[in-house]
Amino acid sequence: MFDSLVFCVRLVMVCSLRLRLVRVLLCFLVLLPLLVGETLAAGESVRFATFNIWELTREKLDRVDPETGLGNDPQLMLAAAIIQQIRPDVLLIQEIDYDEAGENVSLFLRRYLAVSQQDQVPLEYPHVVSEPVNTGLPSGLDLNQNGELGDPEDAWGYGRYPGQYGMALLSRLPIARERLRSFQKFRWQQMPGNHIPDGREGRPDWYPAEIAERLRLSSKSHLDIPLLWGDRTVHVLASHPTPPVFDGPEDRNGRRNHDEIRLWADYIRGGDSAGYLVDDQGRRGGLAAEGEFVIMGDLNSDPDQGERFDGVAPIRMLLDHERVQDPRPGSRGGLATLRDRPADQAAVATSHFGRLDYVLPSRGLRVTDCGVYWPALDEPHADRVGDDRRSSDHRLVWVDLSFSEDASDAR
Repeated sequence: MFDSLVFCVRLVMVCSLRLRLVRVLLCFLVLLPLLVGETLAAGESVRFATFNIWELTREKLDRVDPETGLGNDPQLMLAAAIIQQIRPDVLLIQEIDYDEAGENVSLFLRRYLAVSQQDQVPLEYPHVVSEPVNTGLPSGLDLNQNGELGDPEDAWGYGRYPGQYGMALLSRLPIARERLRSFQKFRWQQMPGNHIPDGREGRPDWYPAEIAERLRLSSKSHLDIPLLWGDRTVHVLASHPTPPVFDGPEDRNGRRNHDEIRLWADYIRGGDSAGYLVDDQGRRGGLAAEGEFVIMGDLNSDPDQGERFDGVAPIRMLLDHERVQDPRPGSRGGLATLRDRPADQAAVATSHFGRLDYVLPSRGLRVTDCGVYWPALDEPHADRVGDDRRSSDHRLVWVDLSFSEDASDAR
């Protein structure tokens, strides 16, 4: 009798275990299409996007629901909803506070992107790059020439505290970290033919020689982030040059913006043009001639209106570059909003200031689709954007890319 009872108990346990295994297997089979959909095949297109999220600060990231611990900052919830709708595979975020431990990026991922916003499907990014920036980093020099030290303008890049206006790259593609290059500490004076206002050759006499020789070129940083795309590599070239305003007749910010953009133009041209470049890791030169790349970021230069240097918009150094293609992503919202602009300019605007944000692939990549997230009033979710920085003062820009079998196929 006892043996029969033990047998029955064991039989129930075995059946229960098998039932659990069946349930797990069924759940796996149900979720398998979603898991496969979130895995990048080597041959499929990859969506690259850049999004300047206005002042994505630690203060905003720490605003949470006291019961759930999830983020409840209204602006960041809207920004996350936009990202979840567009679903970039590779996303460059600007104006996120940098911290050495990477906590701020982790908080945005966990409290916002990993949580459904406005019924959108959550997003996860297994690979993240967040590197030091010059913004808010004290220089110990009187860069704004007001006789005092410690102003936001006296940092290597304008900022009220170290790490303000940082950058982070979120990626579903693996990152070849050992090949990552940064130019945060590259000195402006190292660039041949630079435009430092130091009184030389008829330039405005703003920076004394002892300051000019120490200035850093990058207001945040310039990053070459190699991504592994199947058996190939694509380099994300990320930067956020200083706005060419907030200065005086010396045009120190306009000159810096020009040369920050020029750095990438020289870098992708390579050879002798990039021979002067030395990264923070001590490696010299630019990108290899066969290297495929995507230039991304808020470059603070409009090709048609706004600041000019030597009569030309600095961004033209990239838009007209022999290795760059310009997909001209656009939106109906920009066209409807910027009525004071010619239609062809308004359609590709990325902010109320014009076209400032770019995703510019090399010519060896094929553009399959592109756009600017700026819904017109009669389109869904138009309330996510506006002139009140409800999600940001910039729009998300995205471009879908695949590898071309022949460079001549590139758009």
